[in-house]
Amino acid sequence: MNNFDDIRPFNDSEVPAALARLIADSEMMNLLLSRQFPVLTKIFPGIFNLLARPLLRRSLRKLTKGVSTISDFQHHMTSRLVDVLQKSTDNYAFSGLEGLDSDRAYLFMSNHRDIALDPAIICLGLTSAGRNTVRIAIGDNLLSKPFASDLMRVNRSFIVKRSVSGRREKLEALKKLSRYIRHSVSQEEVSIWIAQAEGRAKDGNDRTDTALLKMLALSRNPEQSFAQATGELNVIPVSISYEYDPCDSDKAGELYAQQNGMTYTKDPFEDLDSIQKGFVDYKGRIQVTFGEAVTDKYESADLLAAEIDRQIHCNYMLFPTNIIAWKIHSDSVDQGVLDALEKQWPEEDWAAAALRFETRINQMPQDHRPIAIAAYAAPVNSQLLYSSQIQEL
Repeated sequence: MNNFDDIRPFNDSEVPAALARLIADSEMMNLLLSRQFPVLTKIFPGIFNLLARPLLRRSLRKLTKGVSTISDFQHHMTSRLVDVLQKSTDNYAFSGLEGLDSDRAYLFMSNHRDIALDPAIICLGLTSAGRNTVRIAIGDNLLSKPFASDLMRVNRSFIVKRSVSGRREKLEALKKLSRYIRHSVSQEEVSIWIAQAEGRAKDGNDRTDTALLKMLALSRNPEQSFAQATGELNVIPVSISYEYDPCDSDKAGELYAQQNGMTYTKDPFEDLDSIQKGFVDYKGRIQVTFGEAVTDKYESADLLAAEIDRQIHCNYMLFPTNIIAWKIHSDSVDQGVLDALEKQWPEEDWAAAALRFETRINQMPQDHRPIAIAAYAAPVNSQLLYSSQIQEL
């Protein structure tokens, strides 16, 4: 494993030192205080942080006293996640877990809507079915702060080096990443989670990046075909559906800036703010659907991407918010299609649901609203596209 030391998650023996560094990091303590006491840290940043940091450190040391392994840390985080989901969702559910082989490691590849909650809720689904958690792929763009790297790697994350410059250096980084993923799944028999494309699908259009699939094949044996190399990774497409996206307004604002030629510069703590919103803000209902293992019959990245997309789109739970947004966004609505969509939720009060959705959208700047509506509507369009293709056969 020494070849992967710069990208792999921490080992159990490294956990105590990592936790000690996290608690000693003043920048992280200040960040936690600013989230817990926003008014006081804004009015009296220097004196308040100076007085409060020792108390916070003492509390965190007590909280992590029994945490000495990755498993300990993740068990603690899982119980916290369940508490948070009970407060920030109406319910959450998993399906497709019964189709997983308990003796097999997989490469779970999902659509990507939330930076940290996506892999966290997949891990929750797996542990609820008696399976181990996954190693989580995370871009180094999220690790600009030293404490962020420690925090992610102690939570079983491995690093995708996106900031590498130079063509040769990039290729070597991709090869190492590919070898690590294959080593984890095939040799260590530890499952992996990775998003289907770099970055969140802010516009709601979930598409698998063929470059990602080509990266997975970089570690194949010379005699292997693309299909054989990717087939032995046991790729499972996973659909994650949130009724409400806690970051919908922020995403719409960012897309609006990009669409209008504006320079969008991220705040240093913007990703961490998004992570916090994703966990604690209201999400309505959540559905996570595990698909079927992709076989070794897809001889190109395009064909493999098409199958992963098909499963993610067709298994995506269309919530009332998606259907209402689709109705608003569409130039013309086929009443038969709308009736069929609404029949998926026979107990839904559609007038109340529409009012809740429109009230939320109307809180956004007016120019951002069509973008947010289109993002909620996108999964409906994707799923209907497959329905129309089936009807044409």
